[in-house]
Amino acid sequence: MTAPRSDAAREPDAGGDDAVTAAEGVAAGAAEAPRDGGAVVAEASPAAAAAGSARPAPAPRHPTGRFGPVRLGIGLVVAVVAASLGVSVAVLPVSGLLPAAAGDRAAVELPALPPAGPSIATCAGPVLAAGRDTANASMLADAAPQALTEGAAGGVAPETTTLRASDVADGAGPTVLTVPPTDGAVTDLAAAGSATVAASDLSGFAASACTRAAMESWIVAGSATTGAADLVVLANPGDVAAQVTITVYGATGQSVPAAGSGIVVAAGTQRVVPLAALALGEENPILQITAAEAPVRASLQASLTRILVPGGLDQVGASAVPTEQIVIPGVPVVTAPGAAGESNVATSLRLLAPAADANATVTVVRDGGAAGATAQPQTVALTAGIPLQLDLSGLEIGTYTVVVTATAPVTGAVRAASGFGAGSDFGWFAAADEVTAPALVAVADGPTPQLTLASMSDATQTVGLTGGDGVRTDVTVPTGGSVTVPVTAGAVYRIEPGDDGIRAAVTYATAGAVAGYPVPAGDAAASAITVYPR
Repeated sequence: MTAPRSDAAREPDAGGDDAVTAAEGVAAGAAEAPRDGGAVVAEASPAAAAAGSARPAPAPRHPTGRFGPVRLGIGLVVAVVAASLGVSVAVLPVSGLLPAAAGDRAAVELPALPPAGPSIATCAGPVLAAGRDTANASMLADAAPQALTEGAAGGVAPETTTLRASDVADGAGPTVLTVPPTDGAVTDLAAAGSATVAASDLSGFAASACTRAAMESWIVAGSATTGAADLVVLANPGDVAAQVTITVYGATGQSVPAAGSGIVVAAGTQRVVPLAALALGEENPILQITAAEAPVRASLQASLTRILVPGGLDQVGASAVPTEQIVIPGVPVVTAPGAAGESNVATSLRLLAPAADANATVTVVRDGGAAGATAQPQTVALTAGIPLQLDLSGLEIGTYTVVVTATAPVTGAVRAASGFGAGSDFGWFAAADEVTAPALVAVADGPTPQLTLASMSDATQTVGLTGGDGVRTDVTVPTGGSVTVPVTAGAVYRIEPGDDGIRAAVTYATAGAVAGYPVPAGDAAASAITVYPR
Protein backbone atom coordinates (compact mmCIF):
# COMPACT_ATOMS: atom_id res chain seq x y z
CA MET A 1 0.00 0.00 0.00
CA THR A 2 1.22 3.44 -0.75
CA ALA A 3 1.12 6.50 1.42
CA PRO A 4 -2.05 8.54 0.84
CA ARG A 5 -0.74 11.56 -0.97
CA SER A 6 -1.39 13.79 -3.92
CA ASP A 7 -0.70 12.73 -7.49
CA ALA A 8 2.01 15.33 -7.88
CA ALA A 9 4.98 14.44 -10.06
CA ARG A 10 7.75 12.54 -8.35
CA GLU A 11 11.42 13.38 -8.49
CA PRO A 12 13.32 11.52 -11.22
CA ASP A 13 15.65 8.70 -10.19
CA ALA A 14 19.19 9.90 -9.64
CA GLY A 15 21.77 8.56 -12.01
CA GLY A 16 19.26 7.49 -14.66
CA ASP A 17 19.92 10.16 -17.32
CA ASP A 18 22.47 8.09 -19.22
CA ALA A 19 20.21 5.02 -19.38
CA VAL A 20 17.40 6.59 -21.40
CA THR A 21 17.94 8.49 -24.67
CA ALA A 22 14.62 8.26 -26.47
CA ALA A 23 11.84 7.76 -23.93
CA GLU A 24 10.66 11.25 -23.03
CA GLY A 25 7.34 10.82 -24.76
CA VAL A 26 6.70 7.57 -22.93
CA ALA A 27 7.82 8.76 -19.51
CA ALA A 28 5.83 11.99 -19.83
CA GLY A 29 2.71 10.17 -20.99
CA ALA A 30 2.69 7.40 -18.43
CA ALA A 31 -0.27 7.51 -16.08
CA GLU A 32 0.47 7.16 -12.43
CA ALA A 33 -0.43 3.79 -10.99
CA PRO A 34 -3.43 3.55 -8.67
CA ARG A 35 -2.41 3.10 -5.08
CA ASP A 36 -4.10 -0.28 -4.72
CA GLY A 37 -2.20 -1.98 -7.54
CA GLY A 38 -3.15 -2.75 -11.09
CA ALA A 39 -1.81 -2.00 -14.52
CA VAL A 40 -1.31 1.35 -16.18
CA VAL A 41 -1.25 1.69 -19.95
CA ALA A 42 0.26 4.83 -21.47
CA GLU A 43 0.98 5.67 -25.08
CA ALA A 44 3.66 7.84 -26.62
CA SER A 45 2.74 9.75 -29.74
CA PRO A 46 5.06 9.79 -32.77
CA ALA A 47 5.62 13.50 -32.18
CA ALA A 48 6.77 12.82 -28.64
CA ALA A 49 9.07 10.06 -29.86
CA ALA A 50 10.58 12.42 -32.42
CA ALA A 51 11.08 15.05 -29.77
CA GLY A 52 12.81 12.46 -27.61
CA SER A 53 15.33 11.77 -30.35
CA ALA A 54 16.24 15.48 -30.57
CA ARG A 55 17.52 15.86 -27.02
CA PRO A 56 18.30 13.67 -24.02
CA ALA A 57 15.23 12.75 -21.99
CA PRO A 58 15.11 12.98 -18.22
CA ALA A 59 15.17 9.76 -16.23
CA PRO A 60 11.77 8.07 -16.03
CA ARG A 61 9.62 9.03 -13.12
CA HIS A 62 8.71 6.00 -11.02
CA PRO A 63 5.59 5.86 -8.85
CA THR A 64 6.27 5.23 -5.22
CA GLY A 65 4.53 2.67 -3.09
CA ARG A 66 3.93 -1.04 -2.90
CA PHE A 67 3.84 -1.73 -6.60
CA GLY A 68 6.20 -4.34 -7.92
CA PRO A 69 8.46 -4.35 -10.99
CA VAL A 70 7.67 -1.66 -13.55
CA ARG A 71 8.11 -2.65 -17.18
CA LEU A 72 8.61 0.25 -19.53
CA GLY A 73 8.00 -0.40 -23.22
CA ILE A 74 10.31 2.07 -24.96
CA GLY A 75 12.53 1.92 -28.05
CA LEU A 76 15.45 0.04 -29.45
CA VAL A 77 17.90 2.67 -28.24
CA VAL A 78 16.92 1.88 -24.66
CA ALA A 79 17.41 -1.82 -25.36
CA VAL A 80 20.99 -1.14 -26.52
CA VAL A 81 21.78 1.02 -23.50
CA ALA A 82 20.14 -1.49 -21.13
CA ALA A 83 22.21 -4.27 -22.62
CA SER A 84 25.38 -2.26 -22.11
CA LEU A 85 24.41 -1.83 -18.46
CA GLY A 86 23.78 -5.54 -18.00
CA VAL A 87 19.98 -5.18 -17.66
CA SER A 88 17.91 -8.12 -18.88
CA VAL A 89 15.16 -7.06 -21.30
CA ALA A 90 12.50 -8.79 -23.39
CA VAL A 91 11.95 -7.62 -26.97
CA LEU A 92 8.47 -7.68 -28.48
CA PRO A 93 7.20 -6.60 -31.92
CA VAL A 94 5.78 -3.11 -32.21
CA SER A 95 5.48 -0.54 -34.97
CA GLY A 96 5.77 3.20 -35.33
CA LEU A 97 8.10 4.04 -32.44
CA LEU A 98 11.53 4.71 -33.97
CA PRO A 99 12.93 4.48 -37.49
CA ALA A 100 14.38 1.02 -38.13
CA ALA A 101 15.18 -1.37 -40.91
CA ALA A 102 12.18 -2.77 -42.75
CA GLY A 103 10.37 -5.31 -40.59
CA ASP A 104 12.73 -4.64 -37.66
CA ARG A 105 10.74 -2.54 -35.24
CA ALA A 106 10.52 -3.62 -31.60
CA ALA A 107 9.49 -2.58 -28.10
CA VAL A 108 11.27 -3.34 -24.87
CA GLU A 109 10.09 -4.43 -21.42
CA LEU A 110 12.55 -3.10 -18.86
CA PRO A 111 12.12 -4.40 -15.29
CA ALA A 112 12.56 -1.69 -12.66
CA LEU A 113 11.79 -1.59 -8.97
CA PRO A 114 10.41 1.70 -7.60
CA PRO A 115 11.19 2.78 -4.05
CA ALA A 116 9.05 1.07 -1.41
CA GLY A 117 6.46 3.20 0.33
CA PRO A 118 4.68 2.81 3.67
CA SER A 119 1.90 0.28 4.25
CA ILE A 120 -1.39 1.83 5.34
CA ALA A 121 -4.55 0.19 6.68
CA THR A 122 -7.77 2.07 7.39
CA CYS A 123 -10.35 0.64 9.79
CA ALA A 124 -14.15 0.89 9.84
CA GLY A 125 -14.23 2.89 13.06
CA PRO A 126 -16.77 2.89 15.89
CA VAL A 127 -20.27 1.47 15.48
CA LEU A 128 -22.64 4.35 14.76
CA ALA A 129 -26.21 4.99 15.91
CA ALA A 130 -28.80 7.48 14.65
CA GLY A 131 -31.66 9.15 16.45
CA ARG A 132 -30.14 9.32 19.92
CA ASP A 133 -30.22 13.12 19.97
CA THR A 134 -33.88 14.09 20.40
CA ALA A 135 -33.12 17.63 19.23
CA ASN A 136 -31.54 16.33 15.99
CA ALA A 137 -32.79 12.85 15.12
CA SER A 138 -30.67 12.64 11.98
CA MET A 139 -27.41 13.25 13.81
CA LEU A 140 -25.16 10.20 14.23
CA ALA A 141 -23.38 9.25 17.44
CA ASP A 142 -20.81 6.65 18.42
CA ALA A 143 -22.57 3.58 19.84
CA ALA A 144 -19.49 1.48 20.64
CA PRO A 145 -15.74 1.82 20.10
CA GLN A 146 -13.86 -0.53 17.81
CA ALA A 147 -11.25 -2.70 19.53
CA LEU A 148 -8.24 -3.20 17.26
CA THR A 149 -5.75 -6.02 16.75
CA GLU A 150 -2.74 -5.15 14.61
CA GLY A 151 0.70 -6.41 13.72
CA ALA A 152 3.48 -5.82 11.21
CA ALA A 153 6.32 -7.92 9.87
CA GLY A 154 9.45 -7.84 11.98
CA GLY A 155 7.54 -6.65 15.03
CA VAL A 156 7.41 -3.06 13.77
CA ALA A 157 4.90 -1.01 15.78
CA PRO A 158 2.39 0.74 13.47
CA GLU A 159 1.88 4.47 13.82
CA THR A 160 -1.78 5.31 14.43
CA THR A 161 -3.79 8.37 13.48
CA THR A 162 -7.51 9.11 13.69
CA LEU A 163 -9.66 10.50 10.89
CA ARG A 164 -12.09 13.32 11.60
CA ALA A 165 -15.69 12.10 11.68
CA SER A 166 -17.47 15.25 10.51
CA ASP A 167 -20.90 13.56 10.23
CA VAL A 168 -20.82 12.17 13.80
CA ALA A 169 -21.43 14.28 16.86
CA ASP A 170 -18.24 14.13 18.94
CA GLY A 171 -17.29 11.05 16.91
CA ALA A 172 -14.01 9.32 17.66
CA GLY A 173 -13.45 8.53 13.98
CA PRO A 174 -11.77 5.51 12.39
CA THR A 175 -8.14 4.59 12.99
CA VAL A 176 -5.46 4.57 10.29
CA LEU A 177 -2.33 2.46 10.83
CA THR A 178 0.95 3.09 9.00
CA VAL A 179 4.30 1.29 8.93
CA PRO A 180 7.34 2.45 6.93
CA PRO A 181 9.31 0.20 4.60
CA THR A 182 12.02 -1.99 6.11
CA ASP A 183 15.45 -2.16 4.47
CA GLY A 184 14.00 -0.77 1.25
CA ALA A 185 11.15 -3.28 1.10
CA VAL A 186 7.44 -2.91 1.85
CA THR A 187 6.55 -4.00 5.39
CA ASP A 188 3.57 -6.32 5.63
CA LEU A 189 0.79 -4.96 7.88
CA ALA A 190 -2.44 -6.51 9.12
CA ALA A 191 -5.17 -5.12 11.36
CA ALA A 192 -8.78 -5.90 12.22
CA GLY A 193 -11.38 -4.50 14.58
CA SER A 194 -14.50 -5.62 16.39
CA ALA A 195 -17.27 -4.11 18.49
CA THR A 196 -20.20 -5.34 20.55
CA VAL A 197 -23.36 -3.32 21.20
CA ALA A 198 -26.21 -4.20 23.55
CA ALA A 199 -28.69 -1.32 23.63
CA SER A 200 -32.41 -0.85 23.17
CA ASP A 201 -31.93 0.60 19.69
CA LEU A 202 -28.93 -1.40 18.46
CA SER A 203 -27.59 -4.82 19.30
CA GLY A 204 -25.08 -7.30 17.90
CA PHE A 205 -21.44 -8.04 17.11
CA ALA A 206 -19.39 -6.61 14.24
CA ALA A 207 -15.92 -7.51 12.97
CA SER A 208 -14.00 -6.30 9.93
CA ALA A 209 -10.48 -6.10 8.55
CA CYS A 210 -8.63 -2.81 8.25
CA THR A 211 -7.72 -2.49 4.58
CA ARG A 212 -6.11 -0.29 1.96
CA ALA A 213 -8.03 2.58 0.45
CA ALA A 214 -9.03 1.88 -3.17
CA MET A 215 -10.17 3.71 -6.27
CA GLU A 216 -12.99 1.19 -6.80
CA SER A 217 -14.92 -0.87 -4.24
CA TRP A 218 -17.95 -3.16 -4.41
CA ILE A 219 -20.21 -3.38 -1.37
CA VAL A 220 -22.52 -6.41 -1.47
CA ALA A 221 -24.61 -6.05 1.67
CA GLY A 222 -27.41 -4.20 3.33
CA SER A 223 -30.99 -3.22 2.77
CA ALA A 224 -32.99 -0.01 2.51
CA THR A 225 -36.36 -1.48 3.51
CA THR A 226 -38.37 -0.91 6.69
CA GLY A 227 -36.41 -1.71 9.84
CA ALA A 228 -32.96 -1.30 8.27
CA ALA A 229 -30.76 1.64 9.25
CA ASP A 230 -27.74 0.98 7.05
CA LEU A 231 -24.93 3.48 6.55
CA VAL A 232 -22.29 3.79 3.83
CA VAL A 233 -18.99 4.84 5.43
CA LEU A 234 -16.29 6.50 3.30
CA ALA A 235 -12.85 7.12 4.80
CA ASN A 236 -10.06 9.09 3.14
CA PRO A 237 -6.70 8.51 4.86
CA GLY A 238 -4.80 10.60 2.30
CA ASP A 239 -3.78 14.22 2.02
CA VAL A 240 -5.86 14.97 -1.10
CA ALA A 241 -9.66 15.29 -1.21
CA ALA A 242 -11.49 12.45 -2.98
CA GLN A 243 -14.46 12.83 -5.33
CA VAL A 244 -16.70 9.80 -4.84
CA THR A 245 -19.53 8.41 -6.97
CA ILE A 246 -21.83 5.67 -5.71
CA THR A 247 -23.61 3.59 -8.34
CA VAL A 248 -26.56 1.58 -7.07
CA TYR A 249 -27.62 -1.72 -8.63
CA GLY A 250 -31.20 -2.54 -7.67
CA ALA A 251 -34.44 -4.07 -8.83
CA THR A 252 -34.69 -1.72 -11.83
CA GLY A 253 -31.03 -1.86 -12.78
CA GLN A 254 -28.14 0.55 -12.49
CA SER A 255 -28.40 4.18 -11.40
CA VAL A 256 -26.41 7.00 -9.82
CA PRO A 257 -28.76 8.74 -7.37
CA ALA A 258 -28.35 12.41 -6.58
CA ALA A 259 -27.07 11.57 -3.11
CA GLY A 260 -24.39 9.37 -4.64
CA SER A 261 -22.96 11.89 -7.09
CA GLY A 262 -20.13 14.31 -6.37
CA ILE A 263 -19.49 13.27 -2.78
CA VAL A 264 -16.43 15.11 -1.50
CA VAL A 265 -14.45 13.26 1.16
CA ALA A 266 -11.88 15.70 2.45
CA ALA A 267 -8.37 14.54 3.23
CA GLY A 268 -8.09 12.91 6.63
CA THR A 269 -11.85 12.62 7.15
CA GLN A 270 -14.75 10.18 7.20
CA ARG A 271 -18.08 10.76 5.48
CA VAL A 272 -21.29 8.81 6.19
CA VAL A 273 -24.20 8.48 3.75
CA PRO A 274 -27.45 6.70 4.77
CA LEU A 275 -28.19 3.83 2.41
CA ALA A 276 -31.84 4.92 2.36
CA ALA A 277 -30.75 8.19 0.70
CA LEU A 278 -29.20 6.15 -2.10
CA ALA A 279 -31.57 3.21 -2.55
CA LEU A 280 -34.79 3.77 -0.62
CA GLY A 281 -36.95 0.63 -0.66
CA GLU A 282 -34.29 -1.60 -2.26
CA GLU A 283 -34.21 -5.02 -0.64
CA ASN A 284 -31.01 -6.31 -2.26
CA PRO A 285 -28.85 -3.33 -3.26
CA ILE A 286 -25.26 -3.66 -4.44
CA LEU A 287 -23.02 -0.61 -4.52
CA GLN A 288 -20.11 0.27 -6.77
CA ILE A 289 -18.04 3.03 -5.18
CA THR A 290 -15.55 4.82 -7.39
CA ALA A 291 -13.16 7.55 -6.32
CA ALA A 292 -11.25 10.20 -8.23
CA GLU A 293 -8.22 12.23 -7.13
CA ALA A 294 -7.60 9.97 -4.09
CA PRO A 295 -8.59 6.46 -2.97
CA VAL A 296 -11.09 5.84 -0.18
CA ARG A 297 -11.81 2.95 2.15
CA ALA A 298 -15.50 2.06 1.71
CA SER A 299 -17.60 -0.03 4.08
CA LEU A 300 -21.20 -0.46 5.11
CA GLN A 301 -22.68 -0.64 8.59
CA ALA A 302 -25.79 -2.82 8.48
CA SER A 303 -28.31 -2.98 11.32
CA LEU A 304 -31.87 -4.19 11.67
CA THR A 305 -34.79 -3.61 14.01
CA ARG A 306 -37.92 -5.78 14.04
CA ILE A 307 -40.93 -4.28 15.82
CA LEU A 308 -38.68 -2.16 18.06
CA VAL A 309 -36.41 -5.15 18.82
CA PRO A 310 -32.85 -4.86 17.48
CA GLY A 311 -31.95 -7.88 15.36
CA GLY A 312 -28.21 -7.62 14.80
CA LEU A 313 -25.55 -5.51 13.13
CA ASP A 314 -22.39 -5.83 11.07
CA GLN A 315 -19.59 -3.74 9.57
CA VAL A 316 -19.01 -4.96 6.03
CA GLY A 317 -15.94 -4.32 3.92
CA ALA A 318 -15.59 -4.51 0.17
CA SER A 319 -16.20 -7.71 -1.76
CA ALA A 320 -13.93 -8.94 -4.55
CA VAL A 321 -14.24 -7.04 -7.83
CA PRO A 322 -16.38 -8.77 -10.47
CA THR A 323 -14.75 -11.79 -12.08
CA GLU A 324 -15.94 -15.02 -13.68
CA GLN A 325 -15.25 -17.01 -10.51
CA ILE A 326 -15.72 -15.79 -6.95
CA VAL A 327 -15.04 -17.69 -3.75
CA ILE A 328 -16.70 -16.92 -0.40
CA PRO A 329 -14.94 -18.87 2.36
CA GLY A 330 -15.93 -19.21 6.00
CA VAL A 331 -19.72 -18.99 5.67
CA PRO A 332 -21.27 -20.16 8.96
CA VAL A 333 -24.67 -21.82 9.25
CA VAL A 334 -25.86 -21.30 12.81
CA THR A 335 -29.59 -22.03 12.41
CA ALA A 336 -30.60 -25.65 11.87
CA PRO A 337 -33.02 -26.46 9.02
CA GLY A 338 -36.59 -26.30 10.21
CA ALA A 339 -35.80 -24.15 13.25
CA ALA A 340 -38.24 -21.51 14.38
CA GLY A 341 -38.22 -18.53 12.05
CA GLU A 342 -36.52 -20.45 9.26
CA SER A 343 -39.11 -19.10 6.82
CA ASN A 344 -37.28 -15.78 7.08
CA VAL A 345 -34.27 -17.35 5.22
CA ALA A 346 -31.33 -17.60 7.57
CA THR A 347 -28.68 -17.99 4.86
CA SER A 348 -28.79 -16.42 1.40
CA LEU A 349 -26.46 -15.49 -1.44
CA ARG A 350 -26.63 -12.10 -3.18
CA LEU A 351 -25.20 -12.03 -6.71
CA LEU A 352 -24.71 -9.44 -9.45
CA ALA A 353 -23.47 -9.55 -13.03
CA PRO A 354 -22.96 -5.80 -13.52
CA ALA A 355 -22.09 -5.62 -17.22
CA ALA A 356 -23.70 -8.53 -19.08
CA ASP A 357 -26.30 -11.27 -18.69
CA ALA A 358 -24.77 -14.44 -17.29
CA ASN A 359 -25.45 -17.98 -16.19
CA ALA A 360 -23.94 -18.63 -12.76
CA THR A 361 -23.36 -22.03 -11.17
CA VAL A 362 -23.35 -22.00 -7.36
CA THR A 363 -21.49 -24.75 -5.52
CA VAL A 364 -21.53 -25.11 -1.75
CA VAL A 365 -18.70 -27.11 -0.14
CA ARG A 366 -18.69 -28.03 3.53
CA ASP A 367 -15.60 -27.46 5.66
CA GLY A 368 -13.17 -30.36 5.28
CA GLY A 369 -14.70 -31.50 2.02
CA ALA A 370 -12.91 -31.89 -1.28
CA ALA A 371 -14.11 -30.73 -4.67
CA GLY A 372 -17.79 -31.35 -5.17
CA ALA A 373 -21.03 -29.97 -3.86
CA THR A 374 -22.53 -30.50 -0.42
CA ALA A 375 -25.86 -30.05 -2.16
CA GLN A 376 -26.67 -30.21 -5.85
CA PRO A 377 -25.05 -27.22 -7.62
CA GLN A 378 -27.55 -24.63 -8.74
CA THR A 379 -27.38 -22.75 -12.02
CA VAL A 380 -29.18 -19.42 -12.11
CA ALA A 381 -29.66 -16.81 -14.81
CA LEU A 382 -28.48 -13.29 -13.99
CA THR A 383 -29.79 -10.21 -15.74
CA ALA A 384 -27.15 -7.55 -16.25
CA GLY A 385 -27.28 -4.87 -13.58
CA ILE A 386 -29.98 -6.50 -11.42
CA PRO A 387 -29.04 -8.25 -8.13
CA LEU A 388 -30.37 -11.72 -7.40
CA GLN A 389 -30.88 -13.31 -3.98
CA LEU A 390 -30.57 -17.09 -3.79
CA ASP A 391 -31.90 -19.03 -0.81
CA LEU A 392 -29.26 -21.28 0.77
CA SER A 393 -31.46 -22.54 3.59
CA GLY A 394 -31.47 -26.27 4.25
CA LEU A 395 -27.76 -26.53 5.07
CA GLU A 396 -26.80 -28.29 8.29
CA ILE A 397 -25.02 -26.34 11.03
CA GLY A 398 -21.37 -25.96 10.06
CA THR A 399 -18.93 -23.86 8.04
CA TYR A 400 -19.03 -23.71 4.23
CA THR A 401 -17.31 -22.24 1.20
CA VAL A 402 -19.51 -20.91 -1.59
CA VAL A 403 -18.06 -20.94 -5.11
CA VAL A 404 -19.74 -19.13 -8.01
CA THR A 405 -18.61 -19.75 -11.59
CA ALA A 406 -20.27 -17.60 -14.25
CA THR A 407 -20.19 -16.88 -17.97
CA ALA A 408 -19.56 -13.17 -17.27
CA PRO A 409 -17.92 -11.30 -14.36
CA VAL A 410 -19.94 -11.40 -11.14
CA THR A 411 -19.55 -10.33 -7.53
CA GLY A 412 -21.43 -11.44 -4.45
CA ALA A 413 -21.66 -12.13 -0.73
CA VAL A 414 -23.56 -14.38 1.67
CA ARG A 415 -25.74 -13.22 4.56
CA ALA A 416 -26.01 -15.58 7.53
CA ALA A 417 -28.23 -15.07 10.61
CA SER A 418 -28.33 -16.84 13.95
CA GLY A 419 -32.03 -16.22 14.42
CA PHE A 420 -34.78 -13.66 14.12
CA GLY A 421 -35.66 -12.67 17.68
CA ALA A 422 -34.13 -10.67 20.51
CA GLY A 423 -30.44 -11.43 20.98
CA SER A 424 -29.93 -12.77 17.47
CA ASP A 425 -27.28 -11.47 15.11
CA PHE A 426 -26.32 -11.60 11.43
CA GLY A 427 -23.20 -11.16 9.36
CA TRP A 428 -22.21 -10.59 5.74
CA PHE A 429 -19.47 -12.77 4.22
CA ALA A 430 -17.81 -11.24 1.19
CA ALA A 431 -16.04 -12.80 -1.77
CA ALA A 432 -12.32 -13.06 -1.04
CA ASP A 433 -9.35 -12.10 -3.18
CA GLU A 434 -6.73 -14.77 -3.80
CA VAL A 435 -3.69 -14.78 -1.52
CA THR A 436 -0.70 -15.83 -3.62
CA ALA A 437 2.20 -14.66 -1.42
CA PRO A 438 2.87 -14.80 2.33
CA ALA A 439 0.54 -12.45 4.19
CA LEU A 440 -0.37 -11.47 7.73
CA VAL A 441 -3.88 -11.86 9.09
CA ALA A 442 -5.13 -10.14 12.24
CA VAL A 443 -7.80 -11.92 14.27
CA ALA A 444 -10.06 -9.34 15.89
CA ASP A 445 -11.26 -9.91 19.43
CA GLY A 446 -14.46 -11.95 19.55
CA PRO A 447 -15.98 -15.29 20.51
CA THR A 448 -14.49 -18.54 19.11
CA PRO A 449 -12.82 -17.18 15.96
CA GLN A 450 -11.94 -19.60 13.16
CA LEU A 451 -9.85 -19.30 10.01
CA THR A 452 -11.11 -20.95 6.82
CA LEU A 453 -8.68 -21.75 4.01
CA ALA A 454 -10.20 -22.53 0.61
CA SER A 455 -8.39 -23.82 -2.48
CA MET A 456 -9.59 -23.84 -6.06
CA SER A 457 -6.50 -25.77 -7.16
CA ASP A 458 -6.74 -29.16 -8.83
CA ALA A 459 -4.13 -30.48 -6.39
CA THR A 460 -3.89 -30.76 -2.61
CA GLN A 461 -2.16 -27.76 -1.06
CA THR A 462 -0.16 -27.33 2.12
CA VAL A 463 -0.62 -23.95 3.75
CA GLY A 464 1.70 -22.76 6.51
CA LEU A 465 0.14 -20.95 9.48
CA THR A 466 2.55 -19.31 11.94
CA GLY A 467 1.42 -17.66 15.16
CA GLY A 468 3.04 -14.94 17.20
CA ASP A 469 5.03 -17.56 19.12
CA GLY A 470 6.82 -18.52 15.90
CA VAL A 471 5.36 -22.02 15.82
CA ARG A 472 4.32 -23.07 12.31
CA THR A 473 1.43 -25.42 11.64
CA ASP A 474 0.98 -27.00 8.23
CA VAL A 475 -2.65 -27.22 7.11
CA THR A 476 -3.58 -29.55 4.27
CA VAL A 477 -6.32 -28.14 2.05
CA PRO A 478 -7.97 -30.72 -0.22
CA THR A 479 -8.39 -30.33 -3.95
CA GLY A 480 -11.06 -27.74 -4.61
CA GLY A 481 -12.07 -27.81 -0.95
CA SER A 482 -11.69 -25.93 2.32
CA VAL A 483 -10.47 -26.43 5.87
CA THR A 484 -11.36 -24.47 9.01
CA VAL A 485 -9.00 -24.23 11.97
CA PRO A 486 -9.42 -22.47 15.33
CA VAL A 487 -7.37 -19.32 15.89
CA THR A 488 -6.78 -17.08 18.89
CA ALA A 489 -8.69 -13.83 19.28
CA GLY A 490 -6.41 -10.81 19.39
CA ALA A 491 -3.54 -12.63 17.64
CA VAL A 492 -1.74 -12.04 14.34
CA TYR A 493 -0.79 -14.97 12.10
CA ARG A 494 1.36 -15.36 9.00
CA ILE A 495 -0.16 -17.35 6.14
CA GLU A 496 2.12 -18.99 3.60
CA PRO A 497 -0.09 -20.23 0.75
CA GLY A 498 0.59 -23.18 -1.49
CA ASP A 499 1.84 -22.89 -5.04
CA ASP A 500 -1.61 -22.13 -6.45
CA GLY A 501 -2.82 -19.56 -3.92
CA ILE A 502 -5.70 -19.74 -1.48
CA ARG A 503 -8.67 -17.71 -0.27
CA ALA A 504 -9.07 -17.19 3.45
CA ALA A 505 -11.51 -15.67 5.91
CA VAL A 506 -11.91 -15.16 9.66
CA THR A 507 -15.32 -16.18 11.02
CA TYR A 508 -17.21 -15.77 14.31
CA ALA A 509 -20.40 -17.79 14.78
CA THR A 510 -22.40 -18.03 18.00
CA ALA A 511 -26.06 -17.46 18.80
CA GLY A 512 -25.46 -13.79 19.57
CA ALA A 513 -22.39 -13.01 17.47
CA VAL A 514 -22.14 -13.70 13.73
CA ALA A 515 -19.47 -11.92 11.70
CA GLY A 516 -16.52 -12.48 9.42
CA TYR A 517 -14.15 -10.88 6.94
CA PRO A 518 -11.95 -12.08 4.07
CA VAL A 519 -8.17 -12.03 4.47
CA PRO A 520 -6.69 -9.40 2.13
CA ALA A 521 -3.51 -10.04 0.16
CA GLY A 522 -0.36 -8.89 1.94
CA ASP A 523 1.10 -5.43 1.42
CA ALA A 524 4.36 -6.96 0.23
CA ALA A 525 2.68 -8.76 -2.69
CA ALA A 526 4.04 -7.02 -5.78
CA SER A 527 1.87 -5.75 -8.61
CA ALA A 528 3.44 -5.00 -12.00
CA ILE A 529 2.93 -1.86 -14.05
CA THR A 530 3.45 -2.00 -17.80
CA VAL A 531 3.83 0.99 -20.10
CA TYR A 532 3.50 0.35 -23.84
CA PRO A 533 4.56 2.65 -26.69
CA ARG A 534 2.34 3.17 -29.69
